Amino acid sequence: MNVLVNVILGVQMLTALGMIGLILVQHGKGADMGAAFGGGSSGSLFGASGSANFLSRTTGVLATVFFVATLALAYFGNVRPAGSGSVLETPAAVVPAAPVDAVPAGSSAAVPVPAPAASGAGQIPTK
Repeated sequence: MNVLVNVILGVQMLTALGMIGLILVQHGKGADMGAAFGGGSSGSLFGASGSANFLSRTTGVLATVFFVATLALAYFGNVRPAGSGSVLETPAAVVPAAPVDAVPAGSSAAVPVPAPAASGAGQIPTK
């Protein structure tokens, strides 16, 4: 499943770059006014109005692919294994204390006693 997520992520990045390029190539609505006064685009590669239709349709297709890839990534990001539950439902890990006989009898080393786990207001740090 990790490979599938990587493929979808790659498709999403390529469509995003394609959309950015196509949107930057397109002319705005104000460009039509300049064409009316003699700056016409009849000598362009796609003809007088062919580029607007081709570029806008291609941008729409890429936007649809980008949207579907985003939804697929959101779905696969929320899929959890069947046995996993909430982190809050799992019991806390218990750390065993050091055995008393581990400290030599003649030493003055004190055995550290772990503090009980704080809960609620005990977790709020004080200044």
